[in-house]
Amino acid sequence: MNLDSIPLFAALGERMKWLTARQKVLSQNVANANTPNYRSRDLKPLTFKEMLFRAADHKMAAKRTDAHHIATDDGSKFKVEYKKDTADATPTGNAVDLEDEMMKVAETQIQYQLTTSLYKKNLGMLKTALGRR
Repeated sequence: MNLDSIPLFAALGERMKWLTARQKVLSQNVANANTPNYRSRDLKPLTFKEMLFRAADHKMAAKRTDAHHIATDDGSKFKVEYKKDTADATPTGNAVDLEDEMMKVAETQIQYQLTTSLYKKNLGMLKTALGRR
């Protein structure tokens, strides 16, 4: 049985992929904290709609009765955004705030743990429903 065919598991998997990609971007920010002219980056937040759209590979499209009801986009890869406020930049031009980056890393870790916990709980419920527990 392929769990990715179940929309909930596919959405949770997509969320874990986004959190993994965010952790990589944040670790690059921390690693370049002393690099001249380096600007910190972060991923564009993943909305629930985007998560479902990517997870379903366009298979779970909503039926529209009017073109103005639900607009959909193509669900391309995760987008990296640069920090726009460089007022806190060092004299070398580096705009990485280590305290802010470490808070984002901790937040991402907590969200990843929550997502994996949800995945495990739903897998347990599925096993119980199938009588395999």
